[in-house]
Amino acid sequence: MIPFALRLAVSGGRQAVARLLTITAATAIGVGLLLSTLAAVNAVGAANDRVLWANSGAKSRTESGTGSGTGSGTGTAAADPLWWRDRTPEYYDGHELLLVEVAATGPASPVPPGLSKLPAAGEYYASPALAKLLRERPADQLADRFPGHLAGEIGKAALASPDSLVLVSGQDPAALAARPGARQVTSIATALPPACDGDCPGSGVRGDAMTLILSVVAGALLFPVVIFIGTATRLSAATREQRYAAMRLVGATPRQITLIAAAESTVAAVAGTVLGFGVHLLLRPLVATVPFTGDRFFVDDLALTLPQALAVLVGVPVAAAVAARLALRRVTVSPLGVSRRTTPKPPSGWRVAPLLAGLAELAWFVGRRPQTTDGQTAAYLTGFLVVMVGLVVAGPWLTMSVARLVAARTSRPATLIAVRRLADDPRAGFRSVAGLILALFVTTATVAVIGTIDTNRGTLGGDPETRVAVEHGALPGDPVMADALPAPFLAELRAVPGYRGVAVAHANPDGLAHDPTAPPDWPEASLVSCADLARTPVVGHCAPGAEVAAVEPFGFLSLTSQAAREWPTAPISAAEADRLPVLSLYVTTDGSTAAKERVRTLLTRTFPEQHARMVQDFGSAQQKTLAGWRQLADVVLLTTLPIAGCSLAVSVVAGLSDRRRPFAMLRLTGAPLRMLRAVIGLESALPLLLVSAVAIGTGFGAAAMFLKSQMDYDLVSPGWVYFGLVLFGLVASLGIIASTLPLLKRITGPEAARNG
Repeated sequence: MIPFALRLAVSGGRQAVARLLTITAATAIGVGLLLSTLAAVNAVGAANDRVLWANSGAKSRTESGTGSGTGSGTGTAAADPLWWRDRTPEYYDGHELLLVEVAATGPASPVPPGLSKLPAAGEYYASPALAKLLRERPADQLADRFPGHLAGEIGKAALASPDSLVLVSGQDPAALAARPGARQVTSIATALPPACDGDCPGSGVRGDAMTLILSVVAGALLFPVVIFIGTATRLSAATREQRYAAMRLVGATPRQITLIAAAESTVAAVAGTVLGFGVHLLLRPLVATVPFTGDRFFVDDLALTLPQALAVLVGVPVAAAVAARLALRRVTVSPLGVSRRTTPKPPSGWRVAPLLAGLAELAWFVGRRPQTTDGQTAAYLTGFLVVMVGLVVAGPWLTMSVARLVAARTSRPATLIAVRRLADDPRAGFRSVAGLILALFVTTATVAVIGTIDTNRGTLGGDPETRVAVEHGALPGDPVMADALPAPFLAELRAVPGYRGVAVAHANPDGLAHDPTAPPDWPEASLVSCADLARTPVVGHCAPGAEVAAVEPFGFLSLTSQAAREWPTAPISAAEADRLPVLSLYVTTDGSTAAKERVRTLLTRTFPEQHARMVQDFGSAQQKTLAGWRQLADVVLLTTLPIAGCSLAVSVVAGLSDRRRPFAMLRLTGAPLRMLRAVIGLESALPLLLVSAVAIGTGFGAAAMFLKSQMDYDLVSPGWVYFGLVLFGLVASLGIIASTLPLLKRITGPEAARNG
């Protein structure tokens, strides 16, 4: 029976071969996208595993004491301890650097991965990306922060990405042991500590969050592909149904018909699955360049596990066989119904239930946000997928309802024929535009979510006035930066090209100008001379006649300009304030990267125990995440719309092919070709425009509920680019429909009526 089925699959001439090739191509695209998504999830885990070594000196919350101690590495113990000090966070031009200082106490001290040996005092190893920056950038912007010389590059085994900026610096054991935060470790970490003080330096990207995001993207990409595969299988559907019905009427059993149909679909699915692995291999270099996590992947990380490969290799053909069985259920149940071309049973109103259920689920979680990532995945991913399924399920019923409404109010022949057919077989009418409807929903929801997050977090990089400054010093509760500023340092600072001014924040031991409304644990305000504030107006200003102002400790780190703020006057003279210890410096520049990084390097070199900070540093990680999401949105848009367009073209052609005899009969009875073309156009345009409006509105609604529940953001309307894209998509879809109309004349000649 199977050889007969395979022979039958290609016996229909060029049309049958074209159908098999189309199914094969659609399956290959879908499998390639699915495998690429699975590989990206695996790559996130592989990248995270390679930076676990950076947690070797992390102090667990279960440990007590301060200063130096024993780290909590979980690798194989070594005989000689290794002094370890993490200097993270450090930044260059908005990019975070992972800096680790080490000092061996003996020849058996553990060596981090990616290094052939530990750096000696005065040496350091850098990642290839950082080594390139050290070579290309002037030393006073970056290299001068790291005393010593470059001894070599860190290997891939210690890097999450080709873009990772990592430096391991060798130190003198006695000197490093005396520095705050230095710890002895006896092994290199191979797992995250149970808990860390703050963020662990080697925690990497949150794999569960990326799995959630990539799962949503996979669904967004695969749904249009599945629709495309389903559309391709409908090519010559009427002819094949007639053939199978005839076989049933002459004695073939339902099982034999199912086997023949499954063999046809499985042949194309197997070929498409195998080709899909090839598509995945071709896509790997491209996927590796997309910064889903903020940085690129190593190509080798985009690998599949054996269970994943086997599941796809077996699952896709099995799913194709099941789909073929479901598609031909009308033949196996009622062959006479097919033979006599009976009208299918109309869809009922319950089809709207899945769509409403998906929206209701998303609405339920507004104000009830799950606390765990698994809970959020179950809530939001399920909700969006149910909505997408609901749009496909509800589409035929919506098409039928509107078609009946139009039919009752029109008298034009072309319109009446089109809406009558849509009312009789709304599934066929909606099927042609289903892929585009899902693409519009995905596009709308994606653009709405990303745009709203961008609007709400777009100030993470600070106002233009605050992005020109570098702040350096002690955080509240830390030791003071210095008792006094060295005169040579101030002279060198003022000589930096692009320097504008500096505000010196002094300690406030007596709590002068204390704000009584501040929380009890709020740090004391810093004392800043009014002359300094005049040179750095972005921080704020003094009251008229004041010499010293009390500036809140976080006033220097504000993301927005404080120029309009008047700080309280401190009852102390400027000369007295200058004799107090220095807590921090706030240096303003002309805003150029060169000026800011020269200032940062000078501050780091002069006061190495503190960190230089810029407002754009605080948002750099989240901005990288947003950039990755925008890349994902672009991938979704650039993939789903062309696939949906192909699905629309194939569906319209399939519809014309299946109905060439009825149209030929209409032409023989005198119906003008212009009217028949109008019928075809209306049959496709009506469900397209109707359900497009529903899909766009549903996309906005789903996005609004997700944003309110997950982030407590109100939906922000997308800009003109989105609306222009939607308009372009709809016009292009109508153009695709119009491009198929010339086929009508060729396939509806007199011979089509004779050969029916």
